[in-house]
Amino acid sequence: MHVVVGDQDGVITCFGIKKGEAVPVFKTLPGQKIARLELGGALNTPQEKIFVATGSEVRGFTKRGKQFLSFETNLTESIKAMHISGADLFLCASYIYNHYCDCKDHHYYLSGDKINDVLCLPVQKVNCITPVLACQDRVLRVLQGSDLLYEVEVPGPPTVLALKNGNGGDSGEEIVYGTSDGKLGLTQITGTKPVHKCEVGNNKKRGGILCIDSFDILGDGVKELLVGRDDGTLEIYNFQSADDLVLQYDHALPESITSVQGGCVGKDGYDEILVCTYSGWLTGLTTEPVHREGGSGEELKLSQEMQSKISSLRNELQHLQMKVLQEREKYQQSSQSSTAISSVPAFNVNDKFTLNKDDASYSLILEVQTAIDNVLVQSDVPLDLLDVDKNSAVVSFSSCDSEPNSNFLLATYRCQANTMRLELKVRSIEGQYGTLQAYITPKIQPKTCQVHQYQIKPLSLHQRTHSIDHDRPMNTLTLKGQFSFAEIHSWVVFCLPEVPEKTPAGESITFYFQNTFLGTQLESTYRKGEGCFKSDNISTISILKDVLSKEATKRKINLNISYDINEESVRHTLKLIHPKLEYQQLLAKKVHLIDALRELQVHEGNVDFLLPKYRSILEEADQLLEEYKRQPAHLERLYGMITDLFIDKFKFKGTNVKSKVPLLLETLDGCDQDGLIAFFDTAA
Repeated sequence: MHVVVGDQDGVITCFGIKKGEAVPVFKTLPGQKIARLELGGALNTPQEKIFVATGSEVRGFTKRGKQFLSFETNLTESIKAMHISGADLFLCASYIYNHYCDCKDHHYYLSGDKINDVLCLPVQKVNCITPVLACQDRVLRVLQGSDLLYEVEVPGPPTVLALKNGNGGDSGEEIVYGTSDGKLGLTQITGTKPVHKCEVGNNKKRGGILCIDSFDILGDGVKELLVGRDDGTLEIYNFQSADDLVLQYDHALPESITSVQGGCVGKDGYDEILVCTYSGWLTGLTTEPVHREGGSGEELKLSQEMQSKISSLRNELQHLQMKVLQEREKYQQSSQSSTAISSVPAFNVNDKFTLNKDDASYSLILEVQTAIDNVLVQSDVPLDLLDVDKNSAVVSFSSCDSEPNSNFLLATYRCQANTMRLELKVRSIEGQYGTLQAYITPKIQPKTCQVHQYQIKPLSLHQRTHSIDHDRPMNTLTLKGQFSFAEIHSWVVFCLPEVPEKTPAGESITFYFQNTFLGTQLESTYRKGEGCFKSDNISTISILKDVLSKEATKRKINLNISYDINEESVRHTLKLIHPKLEYQQLLAKKVHLIDALRELQVHEGNVDFLLPKYRSILEEADQLLEEYKRQPAHLERLYGMITDLFIDKFKFKGTNVKSKVPLLLETLDGCDQDGLIAFFDTAA
């Protein structure tokens, strides 16, 4: 069996393995970056033709490397996703889907949000063409021709689609999807509605899913699901029953996995999983047992074949090291010559900045194709840096002056040797918006750095959701004025995450959001000349009012702003906040007692005389300290939210209560829920 790989330099490489060595079959010349590579061919025949998407062009090659197709689609955007089924070609750019048959345009669809992947149910089983689009707004869109048949709501933004067992299962209608927040699901796409089969959560907090394949790697006659994640985790799932996915094996690699396939490549009779990672490494995991023979004493001798493999790898490594030294010397000589021209080495950064629903924090993942030396993080808004277990970098904070330069955070991460992937976590404060900047310096000569910017939005902790609870007490903000649909949409994009930058089709649009920290919700409906925003949190309405007014003023647009405040919503929000407040206050008190209790334990020898609640604090001390360390400033954030709620409640009444904030903070310490609500009711 041969392996074919497409890379970022536009090169297609096909090779086989003989006696442990890679033997090239063909290699194309460099060109535009290859976005997708798929195998195709006539239906019910071996899929041996190679198709690649580069820019807006699709090219086809035979298994020997001869080009037989060059199809220019004339799409205005680059191709992001591709699926091939016989003579049918399905292509997607960011928002546009096209279906071609024998290179002739048949169908077209404009999606409401970015398209991440596309596939088509097997025609030979379902007897009709049924394309499925994986879209960023947590929806699978099922099409019929150029029309939307129905939408399938999924628990996260879907990044990859695959047919169950590679053929859609017995019915041909079952598809597996993976999401950017690490969830895995199986659903059946019938002709009229979806049937959800199963869903696997991301309880181990692993990376997002980038690739899926089906292959019988365990040799039990049933195809397993091979899953590659962006944190380098490879997983093998088994279908224990028709609708039950269970994790069987996993393996950790140091880089994100961009592609995974099962097959037999290296040695006949032994199946393998072949994995491609971000920097271009191909890694094979084999079912071939590694035999060991007992020697004298504890010494174990590897088989002759394995020893020759290791020897071959050592020789290859020495050759590469010599080549690197020669190139380095060559560079030093050329850089010191009188005709030397300075050039900045180019490097690619694979970055991802996403909101985590579980702990209301943002993950910033930076991946470079060479080792990272250091990353400097700077922000012009207050941010909390949270601990990440996988992060081995040494972090140091620099003092920064927030007043003249709006510089609230300055931290440097110094990476360990050969670190190519760095994950950071930050938590923002709603209402304070600006820019987070990452200065990435890899270990290459001459020293060079790339700056990447990430927007912290005014309502940064809000996440798109499919529906909200309409029975909650809601506050309403209404805007009217001489603005276009595109203008008010651009303001919503500025305020809220996960809103597509492209102006939606139609005359109006409704988006639903949930605050990941508090669980409050927001409904946003707008059209040309009018916008209506409803939330059960008065602070959300206050932030929107301030920011939207400022954006309209920048464009010299007069707004007519009206609002309807529901008093009950303040009590409702306090009831949501108070359990979190109580828990964090109790955690802080327990942590402050740990040192004193440990000292008592050392002096007294045992702690049997202590009350059970104090003994339990000592027993759980490590877990308590770990939790407290993972959530710095959590209590202060809750205090800040309650203070904002207090100020915003009276701001809409035209009363300034900032002078009463110290009294509120005193009341918060040890105050029960009813006492807090009473303070809000009587403070005016």
